Amino acid sequence: MNSLTKVGLAVVCSLAAMAAGGAVFIGSGVYNIGADDHHTKMILAMIDKLRDHSIDLRARRIDAHYETGPERMADGAQRYAALCVGCHLAPGVTNSDLRKGLYPHPPNLAQEHILDSRRAFWTIKHGIKMSAMPAWGYALNDQAIWDIISFVRQMPAMSPETYQRLSVSAHIDPSHPMPVVERTERTAHC
Repeated sequence: MNSLTKVGLAVVCSLAAMAAGGAVFIGSGVYNIGADDHHTKMILAMIDKLRDHSIDLRARRIDAHYETGPERMADGAQRYAALCVGCHLAPGVTNSDLRKGLYPHPPNLAQEHILDSRRAFWTIKHGIKMSAMPAWGYALNDQAIWDIISFVRQMPAMSPETYQRLSVSAHIDPSHPMPVVERTERTAHC
């Protein structure tokens, strides 16, 4: 047997052993998947890298041109107050019962500067598996998502009073607080 064949056989055997070990590990149920028990550092690092690379790859294709202005930001603030504050907090909102039970904890967007609007758009529209982040693209059109991003980008510098004033403004039609999009439109911009 030549050395190339031996190396190939060793690689195949190693992969088979890892697959069998993975199957035994998964099948055993020994890993606690409960949200009240934290991941090991290695698992959390793998999940973080997978999430970041997956979002980066998909967000590159998003055109970040959108309308901004006081009315758009106020509309975003109102939607944020209705849909996001329970997990992501806001100025003057430092905790919530829902947030306490989530793991990993969602970012506190009142304290986090959003640097890449395309990543934020993709995340809001498509959600993140096994994180409690829903895919809002089923309920919000693209402009409504950009409105939320417009608001969130300003939130770290915002006072609790400004947040309160914006989040209860009357710019959104109360009969249609979340514009619904048709299923075909949802994928048109990705």
